Amino acid sequence: MITVENLNFSYTAKPFIESMTFSVQPGEIFGFLGPSGAGKSTVQKILTGLIPSYKGNVVVNTVEPRRCGSAFYEHIGVDFEVPSLFEKLSGRENLSYFASLYKHTFPIEPLLESVGLAAEADKKVSAYSKGMKSRLNFIKALIHSPSILFLDEPTSGLDPSNARVMKDLILQQREKGTTILLTTHNMYDATELCDRVAFIVDGSIRSLDSPRNLIMSRGAVTVSYSYKEQGTEYQRCTQLSSIGEDTELLNALKENRLLSIHSSEPTLNDIFTELTGRKLQ
Repeated sequence: MITVENLNFSYTAKPFIESMTFSVQPGEIFGFLGPSGAGKSTVQKILTGLIPSYKGNVVVNTVEPRRCGSAFYEHIGVDFEVPSLFEKLSGRENLSYFASLYKHTFPIEPLLESVGLAAEADKKVSAYSKGMKSRLNFIKALIHSPSILFLDEPTSGLDPSNARVMKDLILQQREKGTTILLTTHNMYDATELCDRVAFIVDGSIRSLDSPRNLIMSRGAVTVSYSYKEQGTEYQRCTQLSSIGEDTELLNALKENRLLSIHSSEPTLNDIFTELTGRKLQ
């Protein structure tokens, strides 16, 4: 659905996006993971036709974005971090207006119900909480049933409850076959949502793979456990690969002296830091 080859772009004389190449498959959630200012949002703007002055080859749904016409936007949905809503209109009026911009649209009521806004649909958006605005902005991007969805920091600033709602909505879109490209600096969101992630720093991709492959490629999983011996609690660590050779653990299991056990593996943030020397959060 998306092919990018040797993409280069600069706001000034200094290069910003350099020699970037990647592709996104149909129905895939592809994540750009990186700190603020890394170039994630700029790539989104290039892919959605907002920045045409780039060099290289970019194809989105068979269309070159810098040469796209109005038909291009019938097939893509965009939900950037700051909601683009009319505060003096109600939620329903906002959706009705944006629906009027497209040839084919999805019924408004089911969308409002899907995000729990049906009862609040006739309130002015200025009276909405941040979570309500985020949910309304998200379904605004779905009003025309796009085949590609561009999301920029979709859970930024949301409380855990609203973030959970947003992530469930994103996963529902993938189940429907929608191709999704999202940018985030949240390693937990990326691990949970993305089929593949690209680490982007200073306008270039440093690594690209599935979250699981990135995590599993960075060393053995550590197992930490605690046990009791003669009334004293002890804590130990061992490698998962050698757990069968740890006599203390085996004896504690056999004698029912094990108090706790858990495994730990590197997070995407750990891997990102190792590869780039930067931190995501």
